Formats: sequence, C-alpha cells, structure tokens
Amino acid sequence: MPTLSVILITRNEEANLDDCLASLEGIAQQVVVVDANSSDRTLEIAQKHGATISQPSDWPGFGPQKNRALDLATGEWVLSLDADERLTPALKSEILTAIAHSAHVECFAIPRLSWYCGRFIRHSGWSPDYVDRLFKRGTARFSDDLVHERLIPTGPVAKLSNPMLHYSFMNYSQVLEKLDRYSTASAEQAFARGKTASPLKAVLHGMWAFIRTYIIRAGFLDGSQGFTLAISNAQGTYYRYIKLWRLNQEARK
Repeated sequence: MPTLSVILITRNEEANLDDCLASLEGIAQQVVVVDANSSDRTLEIAQKHGATISQPSDWPGFGPQKNRALDLATGEWVLSLDADERLTPALKSEILTAIAHSAHVECFAIPRLSWYCGRFIRHSGWSPDYVDRLFKRGTARFSDDLVHERLIPTGPVAKLSNPMLHYSFMNYSQVLEKLDRYSTASAEQAFARGKTASPLKAVLHGMWAFIRTYIIRAGFLDGSQGFTLAISNAQGTYYRYIKLWRLNQEARK
C-alpha cells in the first residue's frame, strides 16, 4: 500500500484540530502541521497526534505556507486538509482504494460538503464543491497566492465521490471575522497585481454576488442560511473592492 502524508497549515485552531486529526486514524503514515504563531493549544493538540510540526516566524501567505508543509511531506501521496475539515469513513476507504489502484492518475479532486451557521449547504454555489487535494508527491505545487491559493497539478485530475465535511462557519461572528480578513488579503493581492476599483464597482460587484448566490445558484433552496450566505458573499465582495479602491487612493497621494 502506498504511503500517505497529510499536510495542514494552522493558526489558533484548537477548536477544530483535534477532530480533524482524529478523522485521519488508519489512513495517514505522516501528519505535517505548519503553524503560524498560534497562541492557543494548537501545537499541543498536534503533538498529541504525533504530527511533524514546523513553526516559521514569518507569514508568506496561504500558498507559500502550504508549499512549506508540502516540502516536509515524505509519503508517496499527499493529502492537503484544512483544520476545519473532516474525513468520513467512506471517504477514507475511497482514498485508500484510489492511491492503491491509480495507474495513470496522479491527482484527485474531493467533493466538499460545507457547514454554514446551522446546516450543510447543498446549493448556493457551494455544492458540488470539488477541490484538488489528493496527489502523488512531486506532481503538484500550490500557487503563490496570498489568499485563495490553488493546487497546480501537472497532469489530469480524477474525481472521488464521497465528500469531506467542511465545518467552515459555526456562527455569524466567524463569518464576519473571516469576511474582514479575507477581503483585506484579497484587496492587497489585487493591488499588488495592479488592479483598480471604485465605489461603484464595489456596489455593482456586491449586488451581482448576491444575485448569483441566491438566485442563479439557487441559494433560496438552502433556507434562511442560503439568504444570509448570499448577504455575506455580497458583503465580502463589496469590501474587497472598496478596500482595493482605498489602496488605490492612498497610492496616489
């Protein structure tokens, strides 16, 4: 049976990490945790599960940080997870079968079922949510994006059928905190690439994000969470563009 390394990057993930690592029982020969200066019990939990731990002093962004974790992996195959994700028994069995019998496929996309403030979201553009996560070591790297990084495989990607569980937002305080953090990082990344924005663009893109999520992608079928998810998508988009506009304004001074 081929060996498997699971890689994670963390920062203050004590609420999630124990359940995540427990879900890896029986599948991973190595767990790698690259931590960004956690001040809670994250490292203690990682140590309890026997993880290989690295804690660099700087934060280069999500993509480069994941490549740091990848560089520490020793398994023939690598599975990249976030701390708020879980493997089900059915998915673990499918992963083991995939890596044992993948004669020509070196990367697999895994469907993700995400939790939003009280329910799993099955529409709203969140499902099916295939993410490239399982790959043969040496055949893929992560992009250098500060945020919204992606895996870049060198060959074709096949799809697994059993979903991983993604406990992305447990409450609305988490939604607001992540919205602020990610809109800032996205604006800074766009600014570094020479992008521009305006208040009008911010409003129009925010309106479109709501329409796309709630109507075009059938968010109304996700009940009240579908409505609030569409609102938060609109807010995140609005603030990403308005923060980019402010960066443009400051650069002209």
